[in-house]
Amino acid sequence: MKHNILMLAVTALIASGPAFAQQSQPQTQPNQTAPTVNNRRTDQQDRIANGVGSGQLTAGETKNLESREANVNREVRDDRAADNGHLTAAERQQVNQQRNNLSHSIYQDKHNANTAHYGNNEVGQRRENQQDRIANGIRNGSMNASEAARTENREQGINQQVRADRSANGGKLTGQEHRQINREQNHTSRQIYRQKHNGR
Repeated sequence: MKHNILMLAVTALIASGPAFAQQSQPQTQPNQTAPTVNNRRTDQQDRIANGVGSGQLTAGETKNLESREANVNREVRDDRAADNGHLTAAERQQVNQQRNNLSHSIYQDKHNANTAHYGNNEVGQRRENQQDRIANGIRNGSMNASEAARTENREQGINQQVRADRSANGGKLTGQEHRQINREQNHTSRQIYRQKHNGR
């Protein structure tokens, strides 16, 4: 009798081995696939847009990130055009590495000590509103990476001018400087509108 019980226990243990091994391995979904090139681009654009909107990314940082994004996008388009709309495995691997590097840069830029300080004055409020419009354009796709980079380049120039003017005048802007900055912000506002409505 003891021999039969021992044999049953051993048989049960052997039979449960494969079932236990299957449970300990991670289960993969049959339809689960790695993120596509387009999915990663969309995710990174959302992260940039969130950084612009929150002030974690300065205009200069955003311009740099969007310029790099535009270069990757251009490379993907060229590679696909050369191979009937497809990427080779080597091209896909290269794009993935570039996206990894860009992802790391987005994280670093959003978590460094640089932040966009808008202030409470009229100039700062307009700058904040325009950054929100750029962030929304990036997020909803009405502005592409090249357009965002050009707009942020202009925004960065205005910011540098405001800092220089304030530094020269004890932290304030003269009436003439205020009018000049306002004209430049009007020009940037029109540029944002055109880019968001050009159908690209």
